[in-house]
Amino acid sequence: MSKIIISAALTGVVTTRQQSPYIPYTPVEIAEEAKRSADAGASIVHIHARNADGTPAWDVETFSQIHHEVRQRCPDLIINYSTGAFGIPREQRIHHIRALKPEMAALNMGSMNYAIYSRKHKRFHHDYVFANPFADIQYFLQAMNEAGTRPEMECFDTGHINNAQPLIDMGLLPSPYQFSLVMGVLGGIPATTQNLVHQAGQLPANSYWQVIGISRHQWALAAVAITMGGNVRVGLEDNLYLPNGELAKSNGECVAQAVELIRIVGGEVATIAEARGILQIPRVS
Repeated sequence: MSKIIISAALTGVVTTRQQSPYIPYTPVEIAEEAKRSADAGASIVHIHARNADGTPAWDVETFSQIHHEVRQRCPDLIINYSTGAFGIPREQRIHHIRALKPEMAALNMGSMNYAIYSRKHKRFHHDYVFANPFADIQYFLQAMNEAGTRPEMECFDTGHINNAQPLIDMGLLPSPYQFSLVMGVLGGIPATTQNLVHQAGQLPANSYWQVIGISRHQWALAAVAITMGGNVRVGLEDNLYLPNGELAKSNGECVAQAVELIRIVGGEVATIAEARGILQIPRVS
């Protein structure tokens, strides 16, 4: 079993402080959560920007403030910025990547319905079309290549994995490839062990991957991924609760639980330096 890389998804865009008072909003709060995650064992932090009221922020200045605050606290940590949004022009979805040139950024690999449904209330809380046509994927990827940013391909279904093939064929997607297998979003592939095995089996050669299990599926899928040689992502963007059902008080607590899970099954956690070596990601400012 190779060393396991842990990513921490710090805040997201959907969860609010009404759901958990521990969701970070401001650049300082996000950076403090990055530090807690790194101290607990994370090598990568996945970051969305927020306004002070918790709504999504897409201005370069807010991302720049986050970048500065994280780098002050964690100079070696791998920073991965989101580019996923609903109803935002593609130029705005990528301009912080052009400006800040992070080591990694999310590249959403296909369009889908994206919803949250409440069985209790028999209604949808969120109901969006997450649009990512090939023209936009190519546009984002070209911007990432120009910035020297590794694309982290977020795949919500099997077809999204196969969408990498034309990009590889065009020479736009250099190896090694970095995939995130997102499971449990309504509109995407359901979060089951069988589906994770299937998804991992579809990946091209020379790929690294992590599982992103949404909500209550997170911990079970993380355990499966570890035994399959995959990496894991945890954090308050994806799941607010620890394995025992308690509300997580920080992303650091989530990472600490992932570390314990990895050690229970006989694995080792990659340090930041080891993660950079495995993924072939040099440190940048």
